[in-house]
Amino acid sequence: MSDDDSGVAVGADSGVQVGGDAYGGVRLPQRRGRRSRAGARGVMVTGALSTMVLAGSGALWFFSTYATSQIKSVDAGTAGSDARGAMNILLVGVDKRDDLTRKEQNRLHLGHEVGQRSDTMMVIHLSEDHDKVTVVSLPRDSWVNIPGKGTHKINAAYSLGGAPLAVRTVSEATGLTINHYVEVNVLGFIKVVDALGGISVCTPVAIDDQHTKFKLAPGTYELDGAKALFYARTRATARSDLDRIDRQQQVISALLHRALSGGTLANPVKLTALVRSTLQTLTVDDALSKDLLGLANQLKDVSTDDVAFTTVPLADVNYRAPTGESAVLWDKTAARDLFRRIADDEPLVKPAVTKSATPGPSASSSASASSASAASPSPDSADASAGKDLTVPPERIAVRVVNGTSVTGLGARTKADLLLVGFQVPSAPGDTATRNYTDSVVRYPAGREDSARTVAAAIPGAEMREADVAGVEVIVGTKYSGAREVPVKEAVASPSTSPSASDAPVARTATQNICKK
Repeated sequence: MSDDDSGVAVGADSGVQVGGDAYGGVRLPQRRGRRSRAGARGVMVTGALSTMVLAGSGALWFFSTYATSQIKSVDAGTAGSDARGAMNILLVGVDKRDDLTRKEQNRLHLGHEVGQRSDTMMVIHLSEDHDKVTVVSLPRDSWVNIPGKGTHKINAAYSLGGAPLAVRTVSEATGLTINHYVEVNVLGFIKVVDALGGISVCTPVAIDDQHTKFKLAPGTYELDGAKALFYARTRATARSDLDRIDRQQQVISALLHRALSGGTLANPVKLTALVRSTLQTLTVDDALSKDLLGLANQLKDVSTDDVAFTTVPLADVNYRAPTGESAVLWDKTAARDLFRRIADDEPLVKPAVTKSATPGPSASSSASASSASAASPSPDSADASAGKDLTVPPERIAVRVVNGTSVTGLGARTKADLLLVGFQVPSAPGDTATRNYTDSVVRYPAGREDSARTVAAAIPGAEMREADVAGVEVIVGTKYSGAREVPVKEAVASPSTSPSASDAPVARTATQNICKK
């Protein structure tokens, strides 16, 4: 898709030109006469997703007293939400250059125009119980109606009317109620990546961006913040903006993976830097600014298995708009079904079929566990699945440890063992109400069997049980003898190489998006 130069004036004195450029057809007034064609084309929106790791990381003492003074707020015209229940959050990536020095603008190839531009839009849906997250990318070139402004590329809404018009536009286009709004700026993205020590990305195709001079051969790379921005923003591949969306989703997944890793959560210096950079990155709606801590706390058990990504289904990826702009058209039927499923809180990633749905003893410290359940479990045997390849590596699995015995310190020892072999164990161990477990039990919610099999394989003699729990839990029994490293064989997805319209949304979890080593 090309960026055309044709356009029509909105008003003689408006200083705004509609049609033709790379920002949804809106050109803002410039400080100098010289017009830069560069622009940031792929500002990644990651700060909001990063907050989900803060509550489970031991950083709440810092977060609760620091957040209010650091997070900027805006009246976005959002609907607000109850403390619990399903909700939709509009994420907007903003190219705001006013805060950048000339040296930073030149280094990042952003140009020198003033003002703000929306370059990325995503809808984040939190499930009813806030244990699942669905991220829907809205292609920036989507040709939609902007209330009161006519039809334009969707990202023009922000330039024409700021956060309130962006919220109204997305709500009208999707049919969803937008409960909250989160905005992330370009410099903030770079700081978040650098605070995490960089991220790992993998490209199945060569990248050769002549404008930024950013080049990568097919392969896996460790990138710092600036290079991660180049990677996320480039359109210099066959599928242009569609490839860029795939890279954006991969980068968010890599950030979540790095942020949730033990190397971040157990490192006070790195964790503090992450908190600071994340908070300074965000602008949120007024209501969310008052309760971002509460939302982060509710998301503390979310892992990369629980975050699913998809893109609005498209009917025409080479649409020529009446203004002459190159745009994309949504597949109205498939998009309507996608957003209906989201409104109905239906998961886009189907849960794995498991052998048993019999719930076992609760693993929370306040829950009760019956002696009969502990003595006579009806689990899925870990040995029964020993012939299957393990597909989820330990570093992508967050585990909660619960001591099911009267042996003092066994929970803490198990946590330490699991950390040594690569698992994430963000919270302190708990205790079952009764202390008569002999065999260790790995409990998991529907859809997490693959993760549970990895955990069970790492604990000799452990049994598996699907249960009504938020995440993967290990109830430690008296036979526990330690944790061991396990081999994992991961599937590699085949990339598409040419633009095409989609008939139905294809969803992938953040775990599936993470690069395979």
